[in-house]
Amino acid sequence: MAEPARATAGKALERALLLLDPMARQEGERSAAGYFDLLGPSEPRSTGWIQDLMLTGMLPRIYERWWRPALGRAAKGVFGPGMADERRIARLLLGLSRGEGVLDVACGTGNFSRGFATTVGEEGLVVGIDVSETMLTRALQDTREAGLDVAYIRGDAQELPFVSQSFDAVCCFAAFHLFEDPMRALDRMTEVLTPGGRIALFTSVRGRSLPLRTAESLVAMRGGARLFEPDELVQRLRARGFEEIRQRITGITQFIGGRLPA
Repeated sequence: MAEPARATAGKALERALLLLDPMARQEGERSAAGYFDLLGPSEPRSTGWIQDLMLTGMLPRIYERWWRPALGRAAKGVFGPGMADERRIARLLLGLSRGEGVLDVACGTGNFSRGFATTVGEEGLVVGIDVSETMLTRALQDTREAGLDVAYIRGDAQELPFVSQSFDAVCCFAAFHLFEDPMRALDRMTEVLTPGGRIALFTSVRGRSLPLRTAESLVAMRGGARLFEPDELVQRLRARGFEEIRQRITGITQFIGGRLPA
């Protein structure tokens, strides 16, 4: 296993700020916790109780060890991939190399961001963006304890604040279905990718039987989550120019990724 990239603390954020839209860079400010805040005191609009939980101070304490694995297991099914497998799938879909730039959308506590930082090394750059102050505070704490340097930004995934062609890869795991306008978010993820850039999503998918689809819809509506048809995101990615699209469906979830032409 490769040794963690022990970059000088704060260098990643300095580099990430150069990728921000100039107006966003001017209006944002560094928080006491160490992330760059583009939202200030404004509260993000919630899509349901799942997102409400993400904004609390309680969830970050149990997110990586209990919440995320348990929720993922229920959605992926008994024989679906575990968390270690999810990280492996993300790496395969993104095809990361040392020195590349990665954007982790809705990064939460940084559990995937930290792995990306190890892969791309000091010469690479990992930026995590999320709306939750409590999640980002925990992400910074855990990242520092791991001896890694990741830039964390508090901002809106549907209006990514970066200039075009800023990143070689974009990852969004376990959050895309919670966005109020996921296709707007997908547009922006596509725009910030360089030619040949890769995308990896882990999100929801509808079941095929009518009883299952009915039950899924009830749960999704109450939680504020969307359910995508099995071929919907394949078509959406293809319409945005992605090639080499790969999809794996497990339970009511799907892993999907693609690459832009070089």
